[in-house]
Amino acid sequence: MKGLRVAVVGATGMVGRVLLERLERRRFPVAALLPFSSGRARAAVRFKGRAIPAPAADAAALRSADVAFLVSSDEVALAWGKDLAARGVWVLDDSAAFRLDPAVPLVIPEVNAAALRADKRLVAGPNCTITGLAVAAAALHRRSGVKRVRMASYQAVSGAGREALLEFYAQARRGARSLSDADMLRAPVPGKASALPATIAFNVFPQVGRFNADGECSEEVKVRNELRKLWGAPGLALSATTVRVPVARGHSVAAWLELSRPLTPRAAAALAANAPGVTVWKDGAYPTPLQAGGGDAVHAARWRRGAAPKELAVWVVTDNLLKGAALNSIQTAEALLKKGWLRPRRPS
Repeated sequence: MKGLRVAVVGATGMVGRVLLERLERRRFPVAALLPFSSGRARAAVRFKGRAIPAPAADAAALRSADVAFLVSSDEVALAWGKDLAARGVWVLDDSAAFRLDPAVPLVIPEVNAAALRADKRLVAGPNCTITGLAVAAAALHRRSGVKRVRMASYQAVSGAGREALLEFYAQARRGARSLSDADMLRAPVPGKASALPATIAFNVFPQVGRFNADGECSEEVKVRNELRKLWGAPGLALSATTVRVPVARGHSVAAWLELSRPLTPRAAAALAANAPGVTVWKDGAYPTPLQAGGGDAVHAARWRRGAAPKELAVWVVTDNLLKGAALNSIQTAEALLKKGWLRPRRPS
């Protein structure tokens, strides 16, 4: 097919740059790239060896695109998402703005590609925290009916954005300099936090987002509601504790899944291993964020029995910038290409 006019809003951000790299690596049919920053002056990105200016979003240019990847804020998505979709542009939004909107499909292609509709041109991508578990346990849910999930996440600093990551590195450098060999057991002095709720270097804290009146932070509410929508399981019970950890890239989840019908850990691992996009590790081995970072797969390991009679436990690691964000959007666009719904709207 002929190439597409591809817009990327937020192209200069972390997810935006990863998305551009993967568009090039996967040979997505880009005839014209229209990158936009989130307002930064004189910004530019590199694509296929060329530096391309990335100005602030422009209405006429965006409306001329065949597909627009929105990898920016909720505010940007609300400003452009429905407008562009109404004008015939396929809009793949990575923000939280539309994920729980009943009129907007929330899609992970390996999990619920059937939710895509030719007449629904605005498509949301899921929260990066729940993506790995949603993919790793989807076949298990279809086979044995997951009715309850208990999970703890261990989330990389990059999930909070560029400023948080820079703060983490600065705190780590300062904290390391504050110690000597004789003071190894003394607490380091990494400095105060501004981009995150608490100091993250040499530390962890159980808060991702703001707390509500029930004592849950917003990330814990998101993962529950989004997994229900992704799996088409409105009655699914889920309790979560989301934790920020001093890791640059790669989210990890420890989960306990209570099933409607019993299944052995070996059978669960086999189901996951046969599912698209999942790498299952052998007994005694397990993935870490350092190993999963930069890769496309969802990694699952340590399948074992839980405390309840029909409960299984699993460890899942995913690159939060790739499958948790940019890659999922590209795979959704590829699914639309395969269906013949995403195609050039104007002669090139």
